[in-house]
Amino acid sequence: MFGRRAAVDDLTLTVPRGAIYGLLGHNGAGKSTAIGMMLGQVWPTRGEVRVGGHEVTSHRRLALQKVGAIFEAPVFYDYLSGWRNLEILSQFTGPTPPARLREVIDLVGLTGREQSRVRTYSHGMRTRLALAQALLPNPELLILDEPGDGLDPEGTHELRLTILRLNREMGLTILLSSHLLNEVEQLCTGIAMLNRGRKVFEGPLAGIRAEQRWLRLRTGDFAAAAKELKSAGLITSDREGRLIEPTPDTGADQVVRHLVAHGMPVFEITPEEQTLESFYLSQMKDSREPKQP
Repeated sequence: MFGRRAAVDDLTLTVPRGAIYGLLGHNGAGKSTAIGMMLGQVWPTRGEVRVGGHEVTSHRRLALQKVGAIFEAPVFYDYLSGWRNLEILSQFTGPTPPARLREVIDLVGLTGREQSRVRTYSHGMRTRLALAQALLPNPELLILDEPGDGLDPEGTHELRLTILRLNREMGLTILLSSHLLNEVEQLCTGIAMLNRGRKVFEGPLAGIRAEQRWLRLRTGDFAAAAKELKSAGLITSDREGRLIEPTPDTGADQVVRHLVAHGMPVFEITPEEQTLESFYLSQMKDSREPKQP
């Protein structure tokens, strides 16, 4: 709770081992608060938080012993090298041999710049250094809170490739909080969506496109065509002046025949794949609408 507002309310996430899992939501939806509680840096007002079967507030060491994370803006000693920063920061989890430092530096693509002072690093390089720090304890679960925030397109691309490589080569399970829907669509196998602290959707990303069957329709008068199709019980809804949603038993051929029979020309009708963006917006809209009594 922040004052009288619940930041996160009754949240359970099921993240399959080996998955890249996206946590989505608008600013203030509760993503960072949820991650802060998972990492034992934000304490819940009531209830409990479990990671890997262990309660975080009472058994933080056990809960987080196999967890690495980038949470909030990473802080480094700018006057020291990337290598020396990792040496110092590794002391929080235990002495780390030089071979492991070299390994994580190679994994994140900082080889050749590890002896440069951090003040000379670009924003993308600082993100990679933060990722190297998160990998030091050889985690099984990697939690990343908005890791691409502020990166330019090149840095975003490099980070995406690094995350995919870590998942593929090391078998890391990755929980990724992001507002960059295009990146989530390219990276994640499953997602959960938060709105005002509550989970409004959780499921595999592959199933989203099959969630609704929209058809793109071009005709002489779309509004009149949509009205006629609704009256005939052939579609359930329309949007954007170009899309219709057929009823479960209605095919595109039936739509065309009906419109032509009523003197309405059809210039194009084709399936429209639902994007993550359109699905996300529909979930946010639906969860904000008042429930009917």
